[in-house]
Amino acid sequence: MTTQKIYNFMGLRKIAAGLSIALLLISIASLAINGLKFGLDFTGGSLIEVGFEQEPDLNGLRDKLQSAGYDDAVVQTFGSPVDILIRMGVAHDPKLGDQVLQTLQSGEAQELTLRRNEYVGAQVGEELREQGGLGMLLALFMVMVYVAFRFQLKFSVGAVTALAHDVLIVLGVFSVLQLDFDLTVLAALLAVIGYSLNDTIVVSDRIRENFRKLRKSDSVEIMNVSLSQTLGRTLVTSLTTLLVLMALAIFGGEMIHGFAIALLIGVCVGTYSSIYVAANALIMLGICKEDLMPPEKPEGDEVDEMP
Repeated sequence: MTTQKIYNFMGLRKIAAGLSIALLLISIASLAINGLKFGLDFTGGSLIEVGFEQEPDLNGLRDKLQSAGYDDAVVQTFGSPVDILIRMGVAHDPKLGDQVLQTLQSGEAQELTLRRNEYVGAQVGEELREQGGLGMLLALFMVMVYVAFRFQLKFSVGAVTALAHDVLIVLGVFSVLQLDFDLTVLAALLAVIGYSLNDTIVVSDRIRENFRKLRKSDSVEIMNVSLSQTLGRTLVTSLTTLLVLMALAIFGGEMIHGFAIALLIGVCVGTYSSIYVAANALIMLGICKEDLMPPEKPEGDEVDEMP
């Protein structure tokens, strides 16, 4: 019968806490100074749809638009390989569609058709920012309530600390690198919350179980045992998820590139936070056996056993 190897995760908790604090400070500072580079979904701009007779080379189309001065143009397929959607963060002009069509037509043997030339107002973007932010705050609040009922208040604080840690670091990476932040990235952030929460609950469940089983061990030892027992499951889940996300980031196209990048960062940070941030927060909050032991029944409530 094999014995579970126990790793001293909590021996590095002070180093991990310093790393997390440093990353959070960098993220908050970048968000305060640089902000986020909002995409067309949030800032408003022009949408132009062009139909081709044959499948075009997207990189060639981007080069043509950049040569014509449309540096921020986002080119992607829309529904089929011959339908091309172009998004630009420029002021709307009724003649913009014809100008873009003329630019793309140069050097093309096939005939191009302008199918749509629309404007997305900034007012829509403001509403999306507000609703998205409120949705994220509501998700964190509901997580805190659920974990408090499912486990204990200290577990709830640890879980929400880990989730806020993950979200802030993902936002910080997008701010530092000035990557486009659009609706797909916002959806990825909500997915990161779900992924990290699932990981944290698995670890918390094992911690609670071991606090009741290993009554002679201290809190740090129980954390190490619990994290070691769930390490295999955590690594397998994370690695398989990362493989899928890497494929999406490389081959998924421009439309979901930001979504895949946000999830790649979120899964890595979420795996780390489930091991160190949530468990570290529990130790800092002074979690002990008395917090998790079931209440003792009064002596008068004992019932005689049936024969």
